[in-house]
Amino acid sequence: MAGVLHKGMVIFLSGDLGAGKTTLARGVLRGLGHAGRVKSPTFSLVEVYELSSLYFYHFDFYRFGNPDEWRNAGLQEYFNPEAICLVEWPEKAMGLPVPDVVVRLAPDGDGRSAELEAHTEVGRECLERLASARKQRTQQP
Repeated sequence: MAGVLHKGMVIFLSGDLGAGKTTLARGVLRGLGHAGRVKSPTFSLVEVYELSSLYFYHFDFYRFGNPDEWRNAGLQEYFNPEAICLVEWPEKAMGLPVPDVVVRLAPDGDGRSAELEAHTEVGRECLERLASARKQRTQQP
């Protein structure tokens, strides 16, 4: 997934506790070249990663008790054309930007299943590139 993301994208991750949201975020960051530690932003609300050509903001709104808390936290400025914003528990915050892609994760046997849905034209293009890249990998000998 990391290879098809670009600046300005907003990705929502949904799923129950333990569904793999932070693990997916860790994998995306690794795919973007981050070699350091990746931790859940459950208590800090946002973890900032400055990669070579972009900012990557990883949010976790699990602890919000009121959907307006994200506005009061002053986090709107992070959502900008120079950054990729990945949001865990977006349903706990009201007024977030429209996501380009929503990823719904769920336990599936010993692994996880992922349902990806585009909500913008940028998201549709992203998922098309992802499908094309996946198809190319499966066709290689």
